[in-house]
Amino acid sequence: MKFYRDFGNYVLPLWKKVLIFLLVISPGMSIAQTKEKTANTIVWDTQSPFVNMVDIRDKNNWKVVPADLLTLELDPSAAVSDPAYYGREYSFKGDVVVENEHLTAVFWSGKGKVVIYSKTGPSKKRVEFTPLQLKAKPAGISHCSILHNTGDEASLEVSFSGGGAEDSFSAIFSFDQTGIIEIKPAENMKGISLLSPIAYGVIPDFIGDDLIYDPEKYPSRATLHVPSENIFLGLLEGQNNMLVVTWPMGKQRMKLVLDNSEKDRLIESVDFDNDGKSIYLALLDAPGIWHKEQLKPSYLEKDVVINWKRPFPAKWITQLDEANVKTTFTFKESKESIWRGVTGRYNYPVWFDGGKTFYRLGKKIPPKGYSLVYCLERKGTPVSISTPVDIMKGTLGRQACNTILDLPGRKLRNHHRRAGIGVRRAATCGCTKVMQAVFDAGQEVRRKEYVAGAVDDMVYFVRRHVERINEYQDFANNMIKYLNLAGKSAADLKPFIDNIKAIVQEIPRGYSRQKENMKNLEFAADLARKTKALTQKKAPQNLPAYKDLSEKWRAMGGAQDSVIAQCHTITRKLFQEAGYGCVNQPRAVKIAREIRRRCRKCLKNPDGYEIWQNY
Repeated sequence: MKFYRDFGNYVLPLWKKVLIFLLVISPGMSIAQTKEKTANTIVWDTQSPFVNMVDIRDKNNWKVVPADLLTLELDPSAAVSDPAYYGREYSFKGDVVVENEHLTAVFWSGKGKVVIYSKTGPSKKRVEFTPLQLKAKPAGISHCSILHNTGDEASLEVSFSGGGAEDSFSAIFSFDQTGIIEIKPAENMKGISLLSPIAYGVIPDFIGDDLIYDPEKYPSRATLHVPSENIFLGLLEGQNNMLVVTWPMGKQRMKLVLDNSEKDRLIESVDFDNDGKSIYLALLDAPGIWHKEQLKPSYLEKDVVINWKRPFPAKWITQLDEANVKTTFTFKESKESIWRGVTGRYNYPVWFDGGKTFYRLGKKIPPKGYSLVYCLERKGTPVSISTPVDIMKGTLGRQACNTILDLPGRKLRNHHRRAGIGVRRAATCGCTKVMQAVFDAGQEVRRKEYVAGAVDDMVYFVRRHVERINEYQDFANNMIKYLNLAGKSAADLKPFIDNIKAIVQEIPRGYSRQKENMKNLEFAADLARKTKALTQKKAPQNLPAYKDLSEKWRAMGGAQDSVIAQCHTITRKLFQEAGYGCVNQPRAVKIAREIRRRCRKCLKNPDGYEIWQNY
């Protein structure tokens, strides 16, 4: 019995060693080949560094760094459990390459940069990373060590160096199956630069309108200082790729560096002054994932099918000129007409019909400039496809994203006193119309409870309108006080502040012009009393008296509708101008962010008579 135990203890380890040796050494079935077939995230050693160019298509001489058998790869004769080999690092002979089904990242030691390729276009680099301090200097990667490598995930600590001893910076790069790259800079890496051929830069917003930076609009500028929040979207040259960059709340500052081209100018890089927090980036790829449509004069007053089809279902959006303000429109699933504050009724300008994409532009939404089409959020999107918001949720966490997306703030405020029980169109125009039918039929006494209910609905509607108008007046007054205070401590920003102040002052001026027509709650209460009184006794003068009261109801409500819509449009204009007006002055960015924060707070929970994204 002892013989069999001893024999088993001897033979079994030997058998294990022989099998492992065959797996490692056998040219017909190497660990590298096995891992390449099964791993989702592969770490490669190119065996020799890249020199003047990178070619990721030829992997014949590359070697996979094993995820689980690192010790055996170093010394196949060693036992897996031998403590003497624990902690021994893999020594790269060439450059490091990390690959998954979404991207390939090359750690180019000779140039001191990380070059990222999309799997859909391996011949063309999409993004380059370099420490901001080394951006304009000769640099290299002095060391790269594996912190984590499971085949599903990989993390590398990478040291970048320049010409001097003080030019040494490190960061941790983490990869997983999602295609998201996390970059965690060390304390001494004060900034990072992401070089990418960006045609348009977008700072998304989910309460106001997105900021879209077009390099062509800044011919004399080399750098744009922008009021970044937590997400940036780069629409890459070629219209088949989007770069999504996210970062947690902090003191980060972002600027867009433009190239020197005279024609077809691009954003050359996105530069961050960070505060030690991670940033995350991902490439989203699909044919036509974004689209630029030139809005020709021939588009006026006709249905136009454009030469672009959505590559997948999502909430596709664009910005068009409405009431002299860039306004966000979500593509509808069919053609329809709408009524919007300020502009009135017209055909909705963008929609899908099966696989076709339509525009219909007119005098209220003129064919002016161009329209950029892209998506941020899901809408019937397949699980296999990620949107920018998916990337944001996967990197910043749901709690932070709930604040950014602000779903409660995107909900319309209610001006229906009885919800679905009362008059469907509870506005003064709607209620007076249904009551007109009652008085025309001479049924005002018999249906006096119905009339009283409709009158109370109107009073509630007016009260809610007055509350919203007062919110805008308070917003404008407080904004002017803030701008006056900011101007005292930043005299060099006077042109920027004066421009913003001029926009804000349109809100109280518009209110003053319509104040007499809007009346007040006391006037509404008097109209309500007089309208109800007509239902107490049948009389020939009831109908003409009601018509007179009806005109007063509608005039008051219409004036309030107009003021609310105009206040909303002005606030959205202010929100945009703050973001565009600060690009020339870094010190203006802080003020712009505060202006936009106040605008966003005021724009929450719009009234149905305002212009809002989900109209």
